[in-house]
Amino acid sequence: MESMETMLDLHAKSLAAGSLETDQPARRIPLAYLITFTCYGTRVHGDEWGSVDHDHNLPGSPFLSPDRVREAAEQRQMRQGCYELDRRRRDVVLTAIAEASVYKNWRILAVHVRRTHVHTVVAAPESPEKILAHYKSYASRALNRNGIDDKGRKRWSRHGSTRYLWKPQEVRAAIEYVIRGQGEAMAVWESKEPSW
Repeated sequence: MESMETMLDLHAKSLAAGSLETDQPARRIPLAYLITFTCYGTRVHGDEWGSVDHDHNLPGSPFLSPDRVREAAEQRQMRQGCYELDRRRRDVVLTAIAEASVYKNWRILAVHVRRTHVHTVVAAPESPEKILAHYKSYASRALNRNGIDDKGRKRWSRHGSTRYLWKPQEVRAAIEYVIRGQGEAMAVWESKEPSW
């Protein structure tokens, strides 16, 4: 079997030779998306990192302020403990995202699987919500296949962050953020394609 890096490099070259095609009705598709999703329980409303809820979800609007009472209430509602990605889990998730991208014919530009969250930069003719759902699904199935967790284990927070990248400089900035803006590198892949 080919290495994940070889598989993604070959896929990137084949996509660069063609274009992203879709059977969907015409709609404006951005150059790429920055998609982020977190592990279950590692980010809750009211925590010190700030978060988004139904009242604080417009682009550019401030995050929720830290609120210990709300944070504690959210934690009490959790059905399972927090889920974190150790080295083995990060490697499995990175490979699963690569496989999902190749299978769906999406152009993956950067991935960084961290202990508590996953960042991807991907170009695809799909909605970012659909891509996000596929990535979570592929990653969960891969973790199940590897027998790492119990089948009923909650791994991912509901939804995630989906940012549209319309300009080449936004794509470059997102790749830079994902690859080099996260602190110590964990499970990382970056496209060698110089098109951005």
